[in-house]
Amino acid sequence: SMGELTFFLGLQVKQKKDGIFISQDNYVAEILRKFRLSNGKSASTPIDAEKPLLKDSDGEDVDVHTYRYLKGKPYFGLWYLNDSPFDLVAYSDGDYAGASLDKKSTTGGCQFLRCRLISWQCKKQTVVATSSTEAEYVVATSRCAKVL
Repeated sequence: SMGELTFFLGLQVKQKKDGIFISQDNYVAEILRKFRLSNGKSASTPIDAEKPLLKDSDGEDVDVHTYRYLKGKPYFGLWYLNDSPFDLVAYSDGDYAGASLDKKSTTGGCQFLRCRLISWQCKKQTVVATSSTEAEYVVATSRCAKVL
């Protein structure tokens, strides 16, 4: 026997009688060590609320605020109870020509497993859709691929 599963694709797996707990504690600790933030201060939010969200045309280093957030939240994870149904639900939406400068659409979506958010995304499309219907098909296709 190989024994009880404890790691899978970089995720820590803790098996209990009533369910499974999945987390990335070791991965978070590794990132903090890599960027020498293990002893640094933590942050309560994953993004600096005072810093505007702009495209990084200079290719500068990633904002340290993200890593400080990880330091403050190392033990977050997902708890899956044995008696809960295995329901995968996905939502998606997109706007048509929502960006005022280049008229590109923005799409977004989120996926839930057993009523818990497991993935989300938001992306500005690389091409301009010729209609709102086309924009909706683009988002539907990309979200279906994400779920699969």
